[in-house]
Amino acid sequence: MQIEWLPSSLRDLQRLRDFLRPKSPGSAQRAAAKIRKVASALKIHPGLGVGVEDLPGFYDVVIKFGIRNYVLRYHIHDETIYIVALRHGREAGFSDEE
Repeated sequence: MQIEWLPSSLRDLQRLRDFLRPKSPGSAQRAAAKIRKVASALKIHPGLGVGVEDLPGFYDVVIKFGIRNYVLRYHIHDETIYIVALRHGREAGFSDEE
């Protein structure tokens, strides 16, 4: 399997880093590294996420970081895992509950 980040998901990652950077540059870097590590792990464990209700073929994986979480949404098609979106657990439309 290969991983492909959609442009919108790359913008999400940058937006989240930009939000953290002024408060803690180190945290911003660690958060981005952890998110990329989990995304990369999907190559070996594509079933890591939980199916998204009302969106067949889409999955959310919760990424623990600090006291809150990030949620990475992905879609599997053929041999490619598409990273569709990334949100902080408090953002609308995503749940960071496990």
